[in-house]
Amino acid sequence: MNKTIMHINYGEVTYDSYGKRTIDDICKQAAELGFDGIEFRGKPPKELASLSFLEYATQIAEGKKKYGLSEILFGIGVHSCTSSDKEERAKGIAEALEKVQIASELCGTTICNTFAANHRSSISTAPGTSYEFHGSAAATQLDWDLTVDAFQQFGKGLEKLGVKVGFETHMNYIHDLPAPSKKLVDLIDSPMVGINMDYGNTAYFPVRPTVEETIDLYGDKLFYTHLKNSSAIPGSTFRMATGLGDGDINHRAYYAKLREVGFTGPIGIEAPRGGDRIWFAKQDLDYFKSVMASF
Repeated sequence: MNKTIMHINYGEVTYDSYGKRTIDDICKQAAELGFDGIEFRGKPPKELASLSFLEYATQIAEGKKKYGLSEILFGIGVHSCTSSDKEERAKGIAEALEKVQIASELCGTTICNTFAANHRSSISTAPGTSYEFHGSAAATQLDWDLTVDAFQQFGKGLEKLGVKVGFETHMNYIHDLPAPSKKLVDLIDSPMVGINMDYGNTAYFPVRPTVEETIDLYGDKLFYTHLKNSSAIPGSTFRMATGLGDGDINHRAYYAKLREVGFTGPIGIEAPRGGDRIWFAKQDLDYFKSVMASF
């Protein structure tokens, strides 16, 4: 059975904020709910901004051990990966590798979520929520070339550390939709660089492949998954975030396809909505565990 990972946004009050909660509280929450591990962000939340990454990871490692969690992941991107300044790009790669090394040594991390640069359309009238105009559609050939080069270098460093990364399919990035994400990892051609499939993000694009087609496309480059759900709003281009079992994405069919292709990687579950996120975490995990148990 795949390891279930609680995304840190179940433990946050708002984006990048724990409120009055601590890392210890969040590790305890994940363990008590029945998650195998947690995906943390690649930097401390704003309440702990004074911590270095080493201090941050040390607290997480203590929580992992104390509550018996088996998996700790981080979201670690390569900043400035499309910068024309070679020194700035090299610094971004080195900083990312340093974080991965710390995560591996302290937390036993073997896989991380990753991301490249954000790309917005040069068309001034393109709406920010019309994601098909941004990300891969807005990236230039130079953006592609620099991203590939940066992550090839990153991948070589990751081989020495024995840690893999997966590009989260996410709007506004060069790795937004399934086809450009697969193109990117094929160009990078590193055994350590693959894809974190977030079909909950793909669902916001008007033209997209099915879940099954997407999994087939990724093949052995599928390293990790993010699960979340939403429902289309009739007569609107917007979608409404829902519980994992309540939206338009059929996660039973999704998991069936993952089983069919022999996917053994971790499965991360996200909370894409505000409110009582601890309760949402319980509901979503209970639903997904019932799905896994039916196979």
